[in-house]
Amino acid sequence: MNGSSPAVAARSPLARFVVTVLAWLPVTFAVWYVVAPVLMFAVKYLCALAVLLFGDLVSAVEQKGSTLVFVTSLRAGQAAQAGGLVTVSVDGLLYSFGMPMFAALTLAAREPRRWTILAAGIVALLPFVAFGVVADLLRAVAVSSESLVASQAGFSAAQREVIVFAYQFGTLILPTVTPAIAWVVTHRSFLERMRGMAVQR
Repeated sequence: MNGSSPAVAARSPLARFVVTVLAWLPVTFAVWYVVAPVLMFAVKYLCALAVLLFGDLVSAVEQKGSTLVFVTSLRAGQAAQAGGLVTVSVDGLLYSFGMPMFAALTLAAREPRRWTILAAGIVALLPFVAFGVVADLLRAVAVSSESLVASQAGFSAAQREVIVFAYQFGTLILPTVTPAIAWVVTHRSFLERMRGMAVQR
């Protein structure tokens, strides 16, 4: 029994696919870590557009490597004109780690036009990364900051609850679920073939 297991796994398309994905993961994660500043450059501009919905809360969005720095209009001092402006730093890697997972799955599937699919998928994931980053920003200023700072932001209790939910959704759900959904949508024919081979076996 034990001696035949590797042979069975080798003949199984699903087992080969899983092994190939695992082999690609170190490569895609390494590439993602290196190119993260480029990806965050695009996310930076998406975040700059998103924060316009909150009036003058954010005066500038800066980038330091893979970290986005939001310069707010909030003051850290006791009085309105005292103290410096509050800045919030958000590590974009926390919200984009699904990208190398999507890349590994795409490359392992070896579908035609896989590089085009990979590029399109990464671009499609950028807004979801921006969502997580902005939600982290809002949590920092409206929920986690000192009361003097949070009061300047002007969010109501109900709005703070929505912010907490958005932060949890953007942190726990989107980084993992969105790449998986994107991969399923772009690889339906591959999944159909895998299912067909499983039925034949």
